[in-house]
This record gives sequence, C-alpha cells and structure tokens, in this order.
Amino acid sequence: MPGTPTRTFDVIVIGAGPVGENVADRTTAAGLDTVVVEAELVGGECSYWACDPSKALLRPVLAHSELHGVPGLESAADQPLDASAVLKHRDAWASQWDDAGQVEWLDKAGISLIRGHGRLAGPKEVTVTTPEGDLLLLTARHAVAVCTGTSAALPPLPDLEALRPWTSREATSAKEVPARLAILGAGVVAVEMATAWQALGAQVTLIAREPGLLPRVERFAADLVTERLRESGVDIRFDSGIASAVRQGSSDSNSNSNSTSNSNSSQVLITLIDGSEIVADELLLATGRAPRTGNLGLETVGLQPGDWLTTDDMFTVEEVSGEWLYAVGDVNRRALFTHQGKYQARIAGAVIAARAHRRPLDIRRWSRFVGTADHVAVPQVVFTDPEVASVGLTTAEAERTGQAVDVVDYEIGQVAGAAMYKAGYRGHARMLVDPKRHTVLGATFAGPGVAELLHSATVAIAGEVPVERLWHAVPAFPTISEVWLRLLETYRDQSTTV
Repeated sequence: MPGTPTRTFDVIVIGAGPVGENVADRTTAAGLDTVVVEAELVGGECSYWACDPSKALLRPVLAHSELHGVPGLESAADQPLDASAVLKHRDAWASQWDDAGQVEWLDKAGISLIRGHGRLAGPKEVTVTTPEGDLLLLTARHAVAVCTGTSAALPPLPDLEALRPWTSREATSAKEVPARLAILGAGVVAVEMATAWQALGAQVTLIAREPGLLPRVERFAADLVTERLRESGVDIRFDSGIASAVRQGSSDSNSNSNSTSNSNSSQVLITLIDGSEIVADELLLATGRAPRTGNLGLETVGLQPGDWLTTDDMFTVEEVSGEWLYAVGDVNRRALFTHQGKYQARIAGAVIAARAHRRPLDIRRWSRFVGTADHVAVPQVVFTDPEVASVGLTTAEAERTGQAVDVVDYEIGQVAGAAMYKAGYRGHARMLVDPKRHTVLGATFAGPGVAELLHSATVAIAGEVPVERLWHAVPAFPTISEVWLRLLETYRDQSTTV
C-alpha cells in the first residue's frame, strides 16, 4: 500500500472490549508497545449492551421479587417497580453510552488507541479505516490479537430491515418500556429479558422453538424459571416459531443501538407456525450469536471470512503459522462468557509476552490448566427469577458423553439460611460426583441468591477436590451455602445404601 501512513507496534489488538483491554493490559505491563483498534465504544458489548446494562435492569427486578416472603416488606413487594428509576440506573451503568472513562483507563495504562475499523492485511499487518475515511497501516513486531467478539445471529425472516427487530442491544438499551414485547428464543438472553421487561410493565410473549427453556441447564432449574415466568404473567409458547412478521404503521423509532424508543402508531404482526397471531410493539430476536469476523480480512491470512477462529490452549490461531495471530474471547467459541474471555486474555497476554521476550513456556502445564478452565469448570449465572448458577457437567451432558456420575439432589428451601432468606423459598441444588475419583464434576443451583454459591463449586471442580476433603470446608450458619453440607450428607447416605 504505497503512500499509506504506517505505524509499528509490538502488539496490535483488534477490539477494545473487556477481552481486548485485558490482553493489552498484560502485554503493556510486560513492556510491549501495544495499540488497541476499536470501531465502536471502548469497553465493548459487555459495558454498553450486554453484561452491565442487562444486570442493571435485572437487579432491581430480582430484589423486588425477593421482598415476597420477607416479614415487614410484603407491602413494598405489592408496589410496582419504578420503571423510570430502573432505566436511569441502567443508563448510569452503561455510562450513558459514553466511553470517556474507558479511554482514560487505556491512557493511564499506557495503551495506545486508534479508532476505526481494523482488518487483517497479511501476516502481522492490520489496516485501519478511520472515522474520517483515512487509511492507516499498522504492523506488529510480535503479535496481532483478534478480540472482536460476537454479534446477534438473526433468523431468516423476510424483510428484516423493514421489521426493525430488537436484538440484545436494543433490548438492553431501550429508553421506554414497550406495552407488548414478543421474544423469539429460549436461551439466556430470551429468559433474562422476559424477566426484566415483564417486571417493568410490558406484556411479554415468549416464543420458544424448543420444548423447554434454557436447554443447556438442568431441567429442574429450567422448570423453576418457566414456572416463575408464567406466574409473573409471561405467555410462553413452546414448540413454536415465527412463520412471518410484519411491522405495520409508522414509527419514530430510532434504530441506533444506544437509543431505542417506541411509538404507539407502529406494531408488529407476528404469525406463528401454527397459524395463530400475536401483536406486539417490539419483537426481540434472541436466537444465538455469530462471530464478528465477516469483515476482518481473514482471507488475507488463508482463513474464511465469517468463521469462528479455532485456537490452541495458548490462544494461537491453529490454521495460521508463525505463532503471531491470536483469537481471544467469544470469537474463538471456546466459552462465550465475559469472565471466560477475560481469563483467556490474561493467559494470551502472558503467552505473547513470554514469546516476545523469548522466555520458556511450560506448554503441558498451561494446556492442562487452560483446558480445565475453558472446558471443564466454566461457571455461568442466569439472572432470572429464580437465579440459576451452574458449573461443570449437567446430567444430560454426562449421559451424552458416557460419563458415569452419582447424582445428588437437595431442596435448598430445607436449609435454615434459605428459609431465613425468605419464607416459602423455592430452590434446588444438584451435585454430580465422579464415582471412581469421588470428585465433583458438576453443580447446579436454582433459587434466590444462589449466584454467590457458584465460585465455591468452581473451585471444587477446577481443583479436583475430593469429596472427603470438602467435608472439612465448613459452611457458615445460617447461610444458603449450608446446602453444601446437605449435599455431602445426602451423598454419604446414598453411598452407604448402595
């Protein structure tokens, strides 16, 4: 590219979400001159359209629900949520969709930022098209890390542009509560947004192509979420789908992802596959994620545009030689969670630094640990009412993979700490144990406040802690964590009766 301005760095990171920020932080701390390229807001999906705003919407909803059964607060539970206050709280957590604070953090960390769309242009080369339309060529001495994440995968409905559906972005950034919201999907985004918007005053219809919600979690947990959604007024249509959808009337809706408003003059007419019809003000398509690699220049390094990027346990892209190209976070499809992406970023940053400084890596040791963290002990919380917290294998996964497990169940409401948490506590815990090694292989908790139980389960699985050793980790009384003691007692009783 003769005449194109060129700059050289040790490391180029494409994408300034939490993953890209963490890669850059680690390489910069190791003394490598690092630049981050970002086309949108510094802070990425998690900060503005996913984790932070969605949980800011959901926390007041869950706290309000938990007032039922707490003496002295029942009357407050009967009062509706102040939707405008909740949305204002959400806006604050999304920093009003202003990334000045994140940019300041990059600057303090000594990380360079170039705004614009970055594309690979060959080995260790990245072109950036700036917002002004200028072209800049960046070259890396050591590494390029792709941290571009994912975007919503939309179903093949006709005239999608005219339909103006919500994706997860619009669902977490909408400025008003729609009177009627239809959601297509059965996964985490679908159930969390159904929980939030129903509580804020929308009439929600959830259209699930599957026979049940949350197909990747234990059935008992999904059933508890389904029951509670129905109790709250959500209309759930299982084994269904959308045959067609048309937006009727005019709308002043702003299609920008950080500002969605609703107009009573516009509505969506949805025809389901059974011929029935639903009328909604907004339609949320929560049907999965796709890698943001379609316009990344993958073809310049022998890869297929639009594909997921497969990596080894050092997060080096396997199909590209030379150990210079890394794919970190959701884009590698190993574990699509922000916390896992940040973990990967810490590993990748350390690997890049070690290779750049020609320090030896204990590949076998690292691979074992990374493999455990990214495949065996991946924690997830679904922030519904009730919460679902899980890590490791589920019963269905164990059956599918042929892994023998001892299944241990306990009703969390029978634990003193849960009964004190709220009257009529409904929740369930399951622990899966390897019958030969007597270590925990999986754990799922469903109930109010169970998210904070998850890290202990993750430690038990990642650390391969024998059950006999877990007996000596004493839970405080009276807390919900005492369910661990009850699970261990149940496992002991089951073992002695076999």
